Amino acid sequence: MSRHPRKPAPAQGASRPTVSVCRGCCCGTPKIPDVDHAGQLAVLRRTLADVATVRAVDCLDACEQANVVVVQPSPQGRAAGGRPVWLGLVNDPDAVTDIVAWAEAGGPGLVDPPGILDLYAFRPSRRVQRELREPGD
Repeated sequence: MSRHPRKPAPAQGASRPTVSVCRGCCCGTPKIPDVDHAGQLAVLRRTLADVATVRAVDCLDACEQANVVVVQPSPQGRAAGGRPVWLGLVNDPDAVTDIVAWAEAGGPGLVDPPGILDLYAFRPSRRVQRELREPGD
């Protein structure tokens, strides 16, 4: 559960950041032990239901960084200069809490991430980045 108060739900049709959670080859499997993978995804979906789109995606081909979470900006965040932020080794419940707080506050381009998330940030190959892009990005 988030330690931060909930923001009101965006208006119907309002833009939202997208949180993509890798659940493929290594991420979300027993290959990464001591993590409640299903619980992690459930927490993100439950706590961000009103403020962000959360989706499980197939392998993002960044297995050396498993469990990968990508926080993509809303259209307003993109217009303000936000770009997708790739977070790897998201195996700590506190990291999930920080991702939730950031998405609740608006996400990339609208608000800086909690500083601790810098420790999780990485840059994947351009090929991998292209595969995650939404149509129109």
